[in-house]
Amino acid sequence: MQAPIAPKNPQLLEAHGHQRIDDYYWMNDRENPEVIAYLNSENDYLKAVMQPTEKFQKELFEEMKGRIKEDDQTVPYFKSGYYWYVRYEKGGEYPIYCRKKGSQAGPEEIILNVNELAQGKPFYQVGGTSTTPNQMILAFASDEIGRRIYTIHFKNLETGEIFEENIPEITGNFVWAADNLTLFYSKQDPETLRSHRIYKHKLGSDPSMDQLIFEEIDEEFSCMVHKSKTEEYLFIHSESTISSEMKFLKSDQPDGEFQLLQERIPHLEYAADHFGEFFWIKTNENAQNFKLVKTPVSNTGKENWIDVIPNRPDVLLEDFDLFSKYLVTQERSNGLTQIEIKPWDGSGFSLQFEDETYTAWVSTNPEFDTDILRFGYNSLVTPSSIFDFHMIAGEKTLLKQQEVVGGHDPELYHSERIWAKAGDGVMVPISLVYKKSLFSKTGKSPLLLYAYGSYGHSMDAYFSSNRLSLLDRGFVFAIAHIRGGEDLGRHWYEQGKMLNKQNTFTDFIACAEFLISENYTSSDHLYAMGGSAGGLLVGAVINMRPELFNGAIANVPFVDVVTTMLDESIPLTTGEFQEWGNPKDKEYYDYMLSYSPYDNVEAKGYPNLLVTSGLHDSQVQYWEPTKWVAKLRDLKTDKNLLLLDTNMEAGHGGASGRFNALKELALEYAFLFKLERKI
Repeated sequence: MQAPIAPKNPQLLEAHGHQRIDDYYWMNDRENPEVIAYLNSENDYLKAVMQPTEKFQKELFEEMKGRIKEDDQTVPYFKSGYYWYVRYEKGGEYPIYCRKKGSQAGPEEIILNVNELAQGKPFYQVGGTSTTPNQMILAFASDEIGRRIYTIHFKNLETGEIFEENIPEITGNFVWAADNLTLFYSKQDPETLRSHRIYKHKLGSDPSMDQLIFEEIDEEFSCMVHKSKTEEYLFIHSESTISSEMKFLKSDQPDGEFQLLQERIPHLEYAADHFGEFFWIKTNENAQNFKLVKTPVSNTGKENWIDVIPNRPDVLLEDFDLFSKYLVTQERSNGLTQIEIKPWDGSGFSLQFEDETYTAWVSTNPEFDTDILRFGYNSLVTPSSIFDFHMIAGEKTLLKQQEVVGGHDPELYHSERIWAKAGDGVMVPISLVYKKSLFSKTGKSPLLLYAYGSYGHSMDAYFSSNRLSLLDRGFVFAIAHIRGGEDLGRHWYEQGKMLNKQNTFTDFIACAEFLISENYTSSDHLYAMGGSAGGLLVGAVINMRPELFNGAIANVPFVDVVTTMLDESIPLTTGEFQEWGNPKDKEYYDYMLSYSPYDNVEAKGYPNLLVTSGLHDSQVQYWEPTKWVAKLRDLKTDKNLLLLDTNMEAGHGGASGRFNALKELALEYAFLFKLERKI
């Protein structure tokens, strides 16, 4: 079967006196039958090319599904008199939300069975759940398309009735006030999908008459509503990439006026919680790596902020949790997470972890008056584990470790952290894992190099039972902790954004070169992978150094950077200006143009490439990967594979359900093994 050739319809794009011709601009019309026909033809071509791997794909799918405990459940946590948990049934795609009153030995109450709600629907996702303080009414948000546009539904937990009353076209963010009647929720702009309004709904009233409480008029900001851990305060939180502003209201006074905590100031970020007579605030005020301050509830402006934990140049404060007798912080030092426990009346200590590279996090801790801290841990070789730690006795109890059905022996695998030198001399960490019996440093091992590198999102070393299907067939898996994340602190992020964005790409290239030079792999066996902004990374590096890689996988890639950032009607664009820059400024236009994957496609050889997309994607519009593939097909000079897989029923996160998504992953793995000529 011949690869599809997309028709060209040249569109002249001009900015700052510079002209670009976009032959595939026409593809941005989702309603155009020619667009749908082209997407279907690409899907048909993908199916034809990958047809010899279909049996292997099914084998991979069954193998990965077989490792998942089908009748699994989360560790229950105690809140408001109930133990809450989520469980799955054998053969069920979707979660079942449950609770037990007073004791884990009590009878189970199913509050929401998503399998029943999703029946007969090609896509279904529950975005959030919340019960009234008296535990009688459940609010839950559902999305049936995949664009993350939700509808709030209400269920009477005494009778099981789901009310006809619902609130459509909201973000999925909502919170109950203390009166068991009032729900605050956020709503997005219908065009840009920016969360920009907070409404108040009274249960039993007409949602079309809901009161607008707050509107965020600055297009670089979005807003949300949430509740303090004490549940005494409601917060409206407005946030841009570089600034924050919060308003607060007593939860038992839902008809009152929200008060300003601290007005927005450029480059001042903060997030608050409540305990006692104070708001406790994580902020970057004169603190690049963030610090913890407190301020009286009666005097909240920053002139009243008192340092609790000062800024430290080598430690990033990521989060904090408040208890009646303890302050717990989640911090990052030398690229690894630390959990610090500080009694209010004594000196603190750190939890100790054994693996060389790992992920740890403070888990669900809704109760204040407790000596127990719940935390999570995993590594590249250790399955996800949930612990309770007794903060007085200093003892931890393993509550649950992710079960890998069929067994998993961590001793069969090796994980390590190594460092690559970037072009400017900066050392970039790499976490990697392989099966000991299948690896030798000969340069012949296939290696999948994964990274993200944007928005300050740290890419921790985590366990994946699905990944065993690669490791057990000889692959090495590596994570490049490149600049643009916060892996090594806030400066790591600052050095990988705006006019420093090229560092993200050159760091990844340096990691690839180092892995080759150290004989972990070779360019004949090296594969790049990233999604969304990580897909931008993949697109940029295969433009810059295509010869380094035998293949690449770009999931829902953000690749048409300049055109997207010039169009403020596209969802999420305005909120991105402080991440990438605003191309209406010529300096940023020129800089973006220098790396935008779509604009830099050339007539040259490219590695084998699999690109995935979702027709209803609200974050990276489907036409970006589609146009990119069409342009690559037209210009590339090699005979390597170029495949586009568009999910015609899903959005940015791919297929819904815990097993459907495995079929997409099986295709990606089969693509890699096809290139390794192992199938």
